Amino acid sequence: MEKFELTDNFIFDYVDEDLKAGKVKDNVVCTRVPPEPNGYLHLGHVKSICINFGTSMRYDGKCFLYFDDTNPVKEKDEFVQSIKEDIAWLGFEPYKTYFASDHYQDLYEIAVKLIEAGKAYVCNLTQDEVREYRGTLTTPGKESPYRNRSIEENLDLFNRMKNGEFPEGYCTLRAKIDMASPILCMRDPVIYRIMYVTHHRTGDKWCIYPMYDFASPLLDALEGVTHSLCGPEFEERRPLYNWSTQSLGLFPNPPRQIEFAKINVSDVILGKRYLKNLVETGIVDGWDDPRMPTIAGMRRRGYPANALKSFINVTGVSKALSEVDFALLEHCVRDELQQTVDCKMAVVNPIKLVIDNYEGEEELIVPNRPTEGAESRKVVFTKELYIDEDDFKIDPPPKYFRLYPGAEVRLNRAYIIKCTGYEETPDGIVVHAEYDPDTKSGGNSTKKVKGTIHWVSAKYGRPAKIRLYDKLVDDSIEGEIQDKLNKDSLVIKDGFVEPSLYECEVGETYQFMRTGYFIKDRDSTKETPVFNRIIGLKDKYKAQINK
Repeated sequence: MEKFELTDNFIFDYVDEDLKAGKVKDNVVCTRVPPEPNGYLHLGHVKSICINFGTSMRYDGKCFLYFDDTNPVKEKDEFVQSIKEDIAWLGFEPYKTYFASDHYQDLYEIAVKLIEAGKAYVCNLTQDEVREYRGTLTTPGKESPYRNRSIEENLDLFNRMKNGEFPEGYCTLRAKIDMASPILCMRDPVIYRIMYVTHHRTGDKWCIYPMYDFASPLLDALEGVTHSLCGPEFEERRPLYNWSTQSLGLFPNPPRQIEFAKINVSDVILGKRYLKNLVETGIVDGWDDPRMPTIAGMRRRGYPANALKSFINVTGVSKALSEVDFALLEHCVRDELQQTVDCKMAVVNPIKLVIDNYEGEEELIVPNRPTEGAESRKVVFTKELYIDEDDFKIDPPPKYFRLYPGAEVRLNRAYIIKCTGYEETPDGIVVHAEYDPDTKSGGNSTKKVKGTIHWVSAKYGRPAKIRLYDKLVDDSIEGEIQDKLNKDSLVIKDGFVEPSLYECEVGETYQFMRTGYFIKDRDSTKETPVFNRIIGLKDKYKAQINK
């Protein structure tokens, strides 16, 4: 596993403080990534993954992968496998992987100990009654009429809950803390409930399941996690986290919870509930649709793993919530791609160009990258070519330096041509031109033109499906998520690509000259490859900061 250096942040200050105070067992810092397997991970989870792995790496510690599978209604093995794949693709390898369900017996025994210590009781209030008894931020709660049951009665009832003698909702196990606490989550929270649902790992062995707020801190303590790094929504629940790990005195070095701000990116949906709705309503083609901000979707889109990690480092780690411009994410993706991918010729919106005075064909040597010493490949130049429709105008606008009647341009790595006219056919416009044989690229000609355009041989070029992806939502539009959907988030074009792109493997990425960065998609067939646009060439983020 390649070491990831997380940018300096306030979390390191807390960890240094704990190490200095001798609060970390054996001075081994242990963190964990704690996803619930109820969906695919998204960009927000990338931040958590980078922070947890990055923190453990800084101290040569350990990072675990912990699956919170305490709610079997929503969890599937499909999501477990996708999460493992996502973390591996990002370049991280957990020191150990474990599930809440691995410790169901341990959690049950701790719950029994709480009952025996008079710190938990079986309650028969309904869910609505529990809310009513809890009180508000300004009024204290009322004690449940079942709060003072004897230890013996509670032990018997809890055992009968485990044995499946009661229907769902009949009773719960609640921690006995303080119904007058100013912190709502400390007012006798539910820690176990009855659920007759088949679990994706334990099947029907259990019919009582621990609540997350009870299970998570105890599992951190049981597994030796020293620092629980989590989102800001857990800050108000930190007292319950501490109570769960310290109330029985079982753990001499209890873990410390530290919260950091979530990532909020403009024009990006990061709520699992919204993403699930997009999948279930068919607005997108599954969790890995390239428009989705899931890790699987971004991987299929062609975003490099290193670009996502760079993005997390650039945005930083803090406690203050802020919104990040989507253009910064694109900048990180583009910066990574331009250093690693080869350049090819492809025409997304093709029109035919006929060079009337050219006969035969010839091989041209074209470098794969503009850098000195880059490898080269051969492409065949022919009489009939495809060029992009944007490179020809019948009535050009001012300062238009591409083809129009009477204009001259250079065909990339080939010759200078002059447009002699055009014709309109049932298949579209056909542009006619003549070439100057003395102007071959690399030759001795001193003739200059302002425009250079790319091309693909009509004889040797191959048809391809080109998917042009754009942002899925537009935050500038008022309304709900459904109102913000971008109707042009996917546009499919029938283009042509140079022959070498037929030979590339699914998942390989390239720069299409003057067009953008693309990746070969798994939907490709032998006859028709499919390329997804990863990102365009124009860097909006640089343009903004250079204003």
